Amino acid sequence: MLAVTLHAELFLISTGVEKVAINFGKPNQLDLTQITLAEARAYLAEGHFAAGSMQPKIEACINFLAGSSNPHAHALITNPENIARALQGKTGTKIVLK
Repeated sequence: MLAVTLHAELFLISTGVEKVAINFGKPNQLDLTQITLAEARAYLAEGHFAAGSMQPKIEACINFLAGSSNPHAHALITNPENIARALQGKTGTKIVLK
């Protein structure tokens, strides 16, 4: 909520993985480089994100983007060692409005 109140352009979440994935841990795992807010909501509804793991992070990104009045707002999820690379667009998962 603070990021929304501040009209932040970027909401960054540092976590234990380089990228968000659907079908996590399965043979058809797919790492996500960029998804839209609508795709994040759909993947969440489909149960791709575990409650004790990625779900709260995705929910926080959804809440940020849904509440933002900044048309350039986006969220970024990656691990600590890749934050600089993710900010350069080289890794991580970016979640955008459209």
